[in-house]
Amino acid sequence: MKAFIRLDPSDNVVTVTRPLEAGTPVDGHPVTSMIPRGQKVAVSNIPAGAPVRKYAQVIGYAAGDISAGDHVHTHNLDFRHVDADYEYATDLRQSMMIEEGKRDTFLGYRRANGKVGTRNYIAVITSVNCSATAARMVASAFGPEELAAYPNVDGVVAFVHGTGCGMAGEGDGFDALQRVMWGYALHPNHAGVLMLGLGCEMNQIDWLLDAYGIEKGPLFDAMNIQDVAGLRKTVDLGIEKVRAMLPLANEARREPCPASELTVALQCGGSDAWSGLTANPALGYACDLLVAQGGTGVLAETPEIYGAEHLLTRRAFNRQTGEKLVSLIHWWEDYTARNKGSMDNNPTPGNKKGGLTTILEKSLGAAAKGGTTPLTGVYKYAEPISAKGFTFMDSPGYDPASVTGQIASGCNVVAFTTGRGSAFGSKPSPCIKIATNTQMYERMVDDMDVNAGAILSDGVSLEEKGREIYELLLRVASGEDSKSEAQGLGDFEFVPWQIGATM
Repeated sequence: MKAFIRLDPSDNVVTVTRPLEAGTPVDGHPVTSMIPRGQKVAVSNIPAGAPVRKYAQVIGYAAGDISAGDHVHTHNLDFRHVDADYEYATDLRQSMMIEEGKRDTFLGYRRANGKVGTRNYIAVITSVNCSATAARMVASAFGPEELAAYPNVDGVVAFVHGTGCGMAGEGDGFDALQRVMWGYALHPNHAGVLMLGLGCEMNQIDWLLDAYGIEKGPLFDAMNIQDVAGLRKTVDLGIEKVRAMLPLANEARREPCPASELTVALQCGGSDAWSGLTANPALGYACDLLVAQGGTGVLAETPEIYGAEHLLTRRAFNRQTGEKLVSLIHWWEDYTARNKGSMDNNPTPGNKKGGLTTILEKSLGAAAKGGTTPLTGVYKYAEPISAKGFTFMDSPGYDPASVTGQIASGCNVVAFTTGRGSAFGSKPSPCIKIATNTQMYERMVDDMDVNAGAILSDGVSLEEKGREIYELLLRVASGEDSKSEAQGLGDFEFVPWQIGATM
């Protein structure tokens, strides 16, 4: 492996692939200090205030004069807002669509409404934190011995959260929570649902049922602790209701379904310098393969495409779609400003240790998860995804909150890239983890499903690794356990995004 990687001839920094001692030549210039693996080195003199370029894009500005061979990182690279000159629908690379009858298939659960699930859970969903304990007690009553009698049921899961009251009854925060609850209540990975509230909360279950036209039945029920007359009686009744759902849920059978029925959450966490070089573009290639099958990829984490959104607007299939994405960027700029924050509060300390310096650099790598096909839709947090192809959903960069929104929007599988080693899983949608580098993959092999680091360490092609990811998605969608599922992750990662004041 070369000592460094230069991504574009116009770049004035390169990324080193191993620790380098002072004096080691890089692109003809001796490095002036020890450079940790994954960090950046200047390959030309960069005057104070001049742009620093990687991926042929600006990732920041020199805080002082930087000489060729200098380490470039937080000590000498400044973040500034970049005024992008947005173009719309100027980079539309159409993929070769596979004919409907020739598409790849997976074994999924075809629901009565036509949607397809990859798992078969019974969900206990809370409207408010006040009913969280009751929901967990109901779900925990169903252990392996009882569930063994229902081999087609993946489990009983409680989805609890820390909000639902002390909030305005209208506006962004309330609407987002209602969309999350609706999305989980009708998710194709759920065979049965029990909604559980307190009774006096702002987020009323009956309002949700009325708003979305959800009717109670053998596999969908709801109740409030206050109406049932206390915690113990509610738990007992909840267990009784779920127990009645189990034999009905067990009747579900997997059947061949086209890959077009897959909606995949494109997610990253614990990113490092290799994320934008290996795992993210490999996942992007897998997304392109899925789109060619008529499927859907959903990119999210709006703060983590900041500085790269101009590349996505060029891929928007029309101006209106591109402008929706830009309006999200402006909302986040205002949101962080009024909360006395900065769009550059991300990268995290771990990201920086892994070689990422500014949000601009991180975003350019993160956006690669979306592949190369046209951007067909831009959606609010947890809004149902109706378009096929590559889409975007607004969300924070905080992984649990972002994935919660993606699942609520309809994602039935999650693909999660990580460089530092995120231990993450999600229910009801199975999550595969893709390591950006071989060292971390070998250290955390029990957690990582795919080693995209082999692109660098073993010379595996990006296309080969992307196809490996795509084929694994099909197998996991068909019932194969991901490593996060095998370890029991996913019961505590339901985190609806809280927007607005808590009152």
